[in-house]
Amino acid sequence: MADEQVPFADVIFSENGDFSIPVLKWRELLFVGALHPVGLGFTRESSRPLPPFRLPDLFPVGVLFEARHEGGRVMLRRVKSLG
Repeated sequence: MADEQVPFADVIFSENGDFSIPVLKWRELLFVGALHPVGLGFTRESSRPLPPFRLPDLFPVGVLFEARHEGGRVMLRRVKSLG
């Protein structure tokens, strides 16, 4: 199976450091409570398990992310550190 078909490996980075993941992976993160809404963004819930990703610090605790849908993917941008 190619890396692009492995969900934890399907992360695409842009030149500015933003990244995208498949919509289904995004839904999984919300469903298990690993990410939760804060204001207009999303942040990591440290008490909930994060599904595996090739890069373990993809969603660090205390960082607010902006999310927007683009086709079958969700584009994520680090907005600011919280706290």
